[in-house]
Amino acid sequence: MRYTVVLEPQEEGGFTVQCVEIPGAISQGETREEALANIKEAIELVLEVQWKELHRQRSTVRHEISKVDVADVA
Repeated sequence: MRYTVVLEPQEEGGFTVQCVEIPGAISQGETREEALANIKEAIELVLEVQWKELHRQRSTVRHEISKVDVADVA
C-alpha cells in the first residue's frame, strides 16, 4: 500500500513526518531517510493496533468488512 506523508524540516534540525491518511501516524528523524523509515514503522504500528481493535470489537459486535476504491486526488 502507498500512503502520503508530509516531511517538515525543523529549525533545530531533523524532520517531523506524518501520514495524511492515518491520523496518529507521526514520527521524526535526524535525516530525511531516517524520518521516512520511522514513519513506515509508525504506520505499521498504528495499523496493527487498529486491526487488533477491530477484531476485538468484532467478537462482541457483528461487523461487515469490505474494501473500497477511491480516486487519486493528487
